[in-house]
Order: sequence, then C-alpha cells, then structure tokens
Amino acid sequence: MQAPSRLLLSLLTAAALTSAAWAAEPAGPDAFANPNLPAPYPAPAVTAQPPAENGYLKLGFDQLSSYVFTPPAFDPAADPNVKPPTGEEQIPPIVKSWHGKKAVVTGYMVPVKMEKGLVVEFLLMRNTLACCFGTVPNMNEWVIVKMKQGVAPLMDVPVSFYGQLKVGAMFENGYMTGLYELDAERMGEVQG
Repeated sequence: MQAPSRLLLSLLTAAALTSAAWAAEPAGPDAFANPNLPAPYPAPAVTAQPPAENGYLKLGFDQLSSYVFTPPAFDPAADPNVKPPTGEEQIPPIVKSWHGKKAVVTGYMVPVKMEKGLVVEFLLMRNTLACCFGTVPNMNEWVIVKMKQGVAPLMDVPVSFYGQLKVGAMFENGYMTGLYELDAERMGEVQG
C-alpha cells in the first residue's frame, strides 16, 4: 500500500476508534451537556435478505450500517504477538451470511491506491461527508474495494461496483481497517 493510502486508511481508522470511545460512554440525560438533545438510539437491525439483481445481492449502506459496531480497543504496539480482537460478535448473523456472496454496492469513491492513473483500491463510502466535511464515519459505513484492472477516479458521484463481498474484521499492521471488502469485477453505471 502506498504512503498516502496508508495515511488515509490510518486517519479513517483513528477517527472510527475515537468515535467508538465516545460512543462507549454512558448515554442518558446526565451524559449530555445539553439536556435538550435526545439520547442516542440503536440503529434498526436488518431482518431480511436484500433483493438480488442478476445473481448479485443488492446491498445499500442502509443494510451494511444497520447495526451499531464499536471497534474493540486494541494497541498492536503494546504486544505485537497478541491477536487483535475482531468484534465480530457485534455483526448480525444475517450480515455475516453475505460473506463470500456476489454483491453490488453503490457509494462514493475515495481513492487510496492508484497505478498508472487508475484507481485499484478505494473506499466506497455511504456519503461524501467524511472526506469533505470531516464527519467521522462508523466502521460499517465504508467498503474497502480492490479492483485489479483499475478504473478512472470518480469523485462526488454515486457509482455501483459488482464483486465478491467479504464480511468480517479487516486488519493492516495490527489495526482494524474495516468490516467489508469487495473484490470488484466491474463497475456499474455512474449515477447522477
């Protein structure tokens, strides 16, 4: 992985871990400085299989991020021989059932690795708020996409990618980098 892509992935991971630490604080009326703010509520859980489109599960971020995921605290520098916790017990069984299936996911591209002017690895994001406005995404609000043949960079437009989905904790250098990875076969039509 190139240095800029490692930096972007590290920043997103650090942001997710920071938000996880905040989310782990007790909720309720005493937990907020402003009593007029509502207490956080859990995301609705996915209960049904998504529809299929030409043999591909049609997954949206409403399904991928339909549950609360708090990355487990872990410092690989403290003891590099310890296996990092995965937090996979937090992933609903129906979401785990998508592992290894062909899927199509639509989102916004954030390139992390380029070769010969083409993007070969990128984050597919739920929206553009994380890269443009500094909103911290949850760990289940992006998909790491790897595409051997590469594609031209497409920014600020939703685009669909087809491929085989992996579900579960992804790690790089001992740090959790995501929960979803798509080995992309092809790109769908650009929307917008």
